[in-house]
Amino acid sequence: MPSRPPRGTTAEEATSGRSRSSGAYELILDAIDSGALPPGTRLREVELADRFRVSRTPVREALKRLEATGLVVHEPHHGAVVAMLDHGQTVELYQVREVLEGAAARLAASQATPEEIEILREMLAQDHARVDDPVALARGNRLFHRQLHLAARNRFLDTMLENMRRSLLLLGGTTLGQPERGPASLAEHGEIVAAIAAHDPDAAEAAARRHIRHAFKARIRLREG
Repeated sequence: MPSRPPRGTTAEEATSGRSRSSGAYELILDAIDSGALPPGTRLREVELADRFRVSRTPVREALKRLEATGLVVHEPHHGAVVAMLDHGQTVELYQVREVLEGAAARLAASQATPEEIEILREMLAQDHARVDDPVALARGNRLFHRQLHLAARNRFLDTMLENMRRSLLLLGGTTLGQPERGPASLAEHGEIVAAIAAHDPDAAEAAARRHIRHAFKARIRLREG
């Protein structure tokens, strides 16, 4: 049976070099996103080509593209490697994250529909049920923030938040496995949702920014541990 074309492309597009390169890019990006290729992983063209059943040329082009975004770096004597953020970069990332997440919550307090607020509440309830599973909770956390970003209804902010989300992948691991961090994070999410439901932009932004500051402290503890 012939292989299926890369997601989002037609059979005709899949025959072009550009489409093959794009397909390889998405496959590698998805692997980084899922944690299958964590920060620090050496990316060998031959191994990636075998893993994703593509030729080395689109893999090479995909690695160049990922390097341009900062998700992949080229290290002497090692070649391409999934990037890792040092302490200074982590500080800078969370500084920006606090501002962007605060802005998203502020906008959501004005823009979110009753249905969207109910979805946030349902997601929060589901996350409470998985509080003892850090991996599942981390996945639910990403979905919660994604829903919050959509409720803000600002395409430019959404683009910045998505770029930031990909940078967060370079931190590796989750802070939600730390003692008490999971329940505390859910309580902070609850404060954000309550402020959005009350259509209180100031309270929503303050709650979101406070949540990110606490997440940053947990990240620092994880690094030091």
